[in-house]
Amino acid sequence: MLVTVTGGTGFVGSHSVAALLRTGHQVRLLVRDESTVDGALRPLGLDPGRVDVVVGDVLDESSVIAAVRGADAVLHAAAVYSFDSRQRDRMRQTTERGTQVVLGAARRSDVGRVVHVSTVAALFGKGVRVIGPDSPVGTLREPYLATKAAAERIARAHQDAGTPVAISYPPALLGPHDPRLGDQSTRVRDVLRGLTPIWPTGGFPLGDVRDTAALHAEMLTGSLSGGRHFGPGTYVSTKDYLRHLRAVTGRALPAVRLPARALGPVGHACDLLQRVWPWHLPVQYGAIHTCACATRVDDQVRTHPITARPVADTIADTVRWLHAAGHLTDRQAGRRAHPSANRETTAAAA
Repeated sequence: MLVTVTGGTGFVGSHSVAALLRTGHQVRLLVRDESTVDGALRPLGLDPGRVDVVVGDVLDESSVIAAVRGADAVLHAAAVYSFDSRQRDRMRQTTERGTQVVLGAARRSDVGRVVHVSTVAALFGKGVRVIGPDSPVGTLREPYLATKAAAERIARAHQDAGTPVAISYPPALLGPHDPRLGDQSTRVRDVLRGLTPIWPTGGFPLGDVRDTAALHAEMLTGSLSGGRHFGPGTYVSTKDYLRHLRAVTGRALPAVRLPARALGPVGHACDLLQRVWPWHLPVQYGAIHTCACATRVDDQVRTHPITARPVADTIADTVRWLHAAGHLTDRQAGRRAHPSANRETTAAAA
């Protein structure tokens, strides 16, 4: 089976490509820059020469048509995942308009299976307590959440029209080998660098990118055709998130938790500052707002056999990779995540 993948050099996309190749399928990537393929796939133990590459953009209909032509299935994973206020125009274009172009091209090319990668956050809304496949599209106005909701509406319109589009809803994702150090990996790094001593209450669904990749492979090439499927994950409070990081690293990581809604103005102020400040700020309104609005996935809606890995294992693998990739020092990674740091500390004390 030939599967065309958009966003294949990103976090979700690259791991999904790995899952497809390991089950014996052919993969074709639509990428803006061919040089990014090696850095995305080789760390996963994959030879970049095993994939076909079409250079283009999800906003360019001609390159999208070339990428999906002759494909048996399409995985649309291209999107901008960021709470950075400077990225809102890119989010509107890539996430919303890109979905329109890719799903439209797949329909016109009579592709047999199409998977649109949405997010649980596309279903968050005021007053919502539990979400499932029949939940309405979210109504939140924060730019990332709003653009993912807009893309969700496009995908659902295709489903209503009879196009063979399935939708996956990944939770927030962690795991090793994040080619672009995305939002969630950056947040772990910032915590361990001591940049986020204040946290909002609330929480969010969290999962492992490798589990979501396995789900995508099953949706594209296995028995899960059509429908709406939630990626394996667990709702984690911010308190438990910090507890897991402390357990993995053996560090105290002191932090104060305040009501998420009370921190909203701080997030807005940081977003305004970020527009003129050239360096990354670890505080973002969108992340705070998500913790306030995020809800659990209904336990009764599991539609696949993939079991979520323990959160502690996912966080441990993430921290180890961040250290191995040079994003964390020995001290920041902690004694438990980086055993050699423990030996060094013991030797220094002696």
